[in-house]
Amino acid sequence: MTEPSTAMARADLLGGLEQEVGVMIRRIRRVIGERARSVHPDLQSSSYLMLTWLNQHGAQRSSAMAEAFGIDKGAISRQVQHLLDLGLVDRSPDPDDGRATLVSVTAEAARRIAEVNDDRRRWLDDRLGDWPDDDLSEFVRMLSSYNAALDA
Repeated sequence: MTEPSTAMARADLLGGLEQEVGVMIRRIRRVIGERARSVHPDLQSSSYLMLTWLNQHGAQRSSAMAEAFGIDKGAISRQVQHLLDLGLVDRSPDPDDGRATLVSVTAEAARRIAEVNDDRRRWLDDRLGDWPDDDLSEFVRMLSSYNAALDA
């Protein structure tokens, strides 16, 4: 049986974890909005996430995006239309199925995303410049372990 003081200390630690993750989530939401506006002043945060996913994974059918994001095809369609309206993605026929279309990032959008990523990494390096590589590596490892534990 766990000692009451040990159980309370664990509860305090978990509460501290929740608090720090909450701070991180608020920061991430703000950063995503800033990054979206850096790519295009009218780009919505949710569409930015889809755009960067497409940039990473290459041309995709809307159905694949719906599955990857866990949202319905109607929501994907609206976001794709938003991205098309902003000139950040193109549609082309799927060579494997002429009835389907593929959505892909434009060259200009890919360039802007790379620029935003480079700027953000420089910003992070400025803020974490005094962290030894071993500490940064351990933080990445532990954050990865945390995310894997929550996905289980």
